[in-house]
Amino acid sequence: MEAVVLDIKGKDTGRKVSLTDAIYAIEPNDHAVYLDVKQYLANQRQGTHKSKERAEITGSTRKIKKQKGTGTARAGSIKSPVFRGGGRVFGPRPRNYSFKLNKKLKSLARKSAFSIKAKENAIVVMENVNFDAPKTSAYSDMISNLGLNTRKTLLVLGDSNKNVYLSSRNLQYTQVITASELSTYKILNSGTVLLTEGAVEKIENILS
Repeated sequence: MEAVVLDIKGKDTGRKVSLTDAIYAIEPNDHAVYLDVKQYLANQRQGTHKSKERAEITGSTRKIKKQKGTGTARAGSIKSPVFRGGGRVFGPRPRNYSFKLNKKLKSLARKSAFSIKAKENAIVVMENVNFDAPKTSAYSDMISNLGLNTRKTLLVLGDSNKNVYLSSRNLQYTQVITASELSTYKILNSGTVLLTEGAVEKIENILS
């Protein structure tokens, strides 16, 4: 599978890169994709939720009425969950939502995500991007030249580039990451994936 390399003005450079079928043309494994996205979203959760149970409520421990003869249910504490201001029954407690996935499954999920995007013709290969200084308008012009200003874009760089990252930071529907930061969620959450030539090589090294 070959892809035309575009420059930052959206024009054909005359070069082509080979996208290996083992990454961009496999039969997608939907369950692997589901598990990897589920893990990514679970890892974003802080898990700091907490409510007070009856043992943690500040209040008197005296018996609030006599045991028998009132005609209602017996009650031993104002901190009981049945009273207003009492503790909560089985309330949320701090916990860690992350879970483990095997490396091979995560790799399969990312290959499946790339294959899905390739079938949708949503992968664009471009020359390595570099700006002399951080400038949002320069990045915005590049996206417009590629005809992607109405789509959510993910630009994948081979190596980190501070100027490119800072130029994109103010734009709402675009994200810049390096090949090592790729995740199944980020690939599928974008409308179009922009791969630089350096990123294509790095991705093949990572997923091969």
